[in-house]
Amino acid sequence: MERHKQAVSKIAAAVRGFFDRRESYRIFHGSTNSTRPRPGPGQAGVVDISALRNVLSVDRAARTALVEPNVPMDRLVEATLPHGLVPPVVMEFPGITAGGGYAGTAGESSSFRHGFFDETVNYVEMVLGDGEVVRASRKERADLFRGAAGAVGTLGVTTLMELRLVEARRYVRTTYHRTSSVAEAVARVRAETEDPENDYVDGILFGKDHGVVVTGRMTDELPEGRKPQTFSRALDPWFYLHARDRTKALPSAGTVGASGTATSFTDYVPLAEYLFRYDRAGFWVGAQGWTYFKLVPFNRWTRWFLDDFIHTRMMYRALHASGESARFVVQDLGLPYHNAEAFIDYTADKFNIWPLWLCPLKPTQQPTFHPHTGLTEPVGTAGAGAPSAEAGAEPQQQMAPMLNIGLWGWGPADFEEFVDKNRDLEVKLQALGGRKWLYAHTYYDEEDFWKVYDKPWYTALREKYAATTLPTVYDKVRIDVEANRRKRQETRQSLKGKWPVGGLYGIWKAIQSGDYHLHRRAEWKYKGEKK
Repeated sequence: MERHKQAVSKIAAAVRGFFDRRESYRIFHGSTNSTRPRPGPGQAGVVDISALRNVLSVDRAARTALVEPNVPMDRLVEATLPHGLVPPVVMEFPGITAGGGYAGTAGESSSFRHGFFDETVNYVEMVLGDGEVVRASRKERADLFRGAAGAVGTLGVTTLMELRLVEARRYVRTTYHRTSSVAEAVARVRAETEDPENDYVDGILFGKDHGVVVTGRMTDELPEGRKPQTFSRALDPWFYLHARDRTKALPSAGTVGASGTATSFTDYVPLAEYLFRYDRAGFWVGAQGWTYFKLVPFNRWTRWFLDDFIHTRMMYRALHASGESARFVVQDLGLPYHNAEAFIDYTADKFNIWPLWLCPLKPTQQPTFHPHTGLTEPVGTAGAGAPSAEAGAEPQQQMAPMLNIGLWGWGPADFEEFVDKNRDLEVKLQALGGRKWLYAHTYYDEEDFWKVYDKPWYTALREKYAATTLPTVYDKVRIDVEANRRKRQETRQSLKGKWPVGGLYGIWKAIQSGDYHLHRRAEWKYKGEKK
């Protein structure tokens, strides 16, 4: 802890200096899982917190871990599993950090039960905008604790957090349920969240007539004769291709007439392999590399040969260095269940991007920068056999859950069309009662942005906690369209803007980072049963 205290003291002094000079600053974390441009080390107006990257302790009895903000998910899991524990919500990319999960919006296939990642945080240590170091929790500075979750570091710098942990099991019994329509997939996701046996639920839509709802239940049992299914090795299948190919010929439960017809299949996936199942190919975004380079065949051999480049850390490095992130649609959108099909019909027509990710989410307390619908529903609404209120009685209300839809793929090559489509997406989302994740491209003008989010609440928090010299959430997440337009024009006129120079340059910069070693040496990867 002494090293940690010294590092925080140095950070607090730097922040205090900016405050005294009434200067704004940005944070350098050392890595990113955002498609937005990020500050680098040594730049003016930057506070470097990249040294805060350690798991300080794991308490088996209390089921907690003391974690610095730049600890990535893979290192966190590697630190907790030897104690028989695991975080309740583990973001699907190994490089996403605990601090990013708290200050941003982070949900995964367990979030229908546990909520966003910040719901698993007991308390945080923060450096406020004036350099004061404080602690915030649900009982102490509760308004700051809730407000800073999702506020992308604009209320202070998170320097430490205590995480809640749960009992781990050796495997996740993973079942892939075939669906044959968008409506069926959305309904199946909702129904599976009501099953108390499910620890994890998410879904993939390959098209309007082929979907897979994936459920997971932690277990220590591996049936005799069954081999664990892994996804981390170069010769393993990519998770989404595995789910697609194994369900393609299956009928959906909604179309089966005869009893006993199989509509699903089951794997036993080692726990960490399940948690990071989408790392290779970044869900399915990695396949766009083959689209970009055009002449490289997309098959099992090339996926094996290029495996070092299709893990998410390397993909983010290449995407930023190549400049191609500026024309890539990366959006996560939270909607009410009853409007999800209408939104998917819209994206199919306007973007024609497939697959789509479906992730059910537990509602969060408001006000917040996290996605939420603001809707309520009678208690017990979701289940097929939901209890009804007694005649004449007012039904008890609860906050309505929502469905995240992940939309990731190439956008239009024309810059003006790209911007127009992203702006229209935001308008459509708001019309259907949804909100977007703020980690990606945000095109609202400032007036429209604050029509969506609670500015008086946020401004009051900034004034109370000396954060008025920090950038606002809008400052941090908005896309400067004019600057991007100029940059796109400059890039197109440069050698880097010529195909395939930009892509090759991105690959070269990714290699220089050395991030491929992190996956090669990862301790979380399944190595067989211990004897």
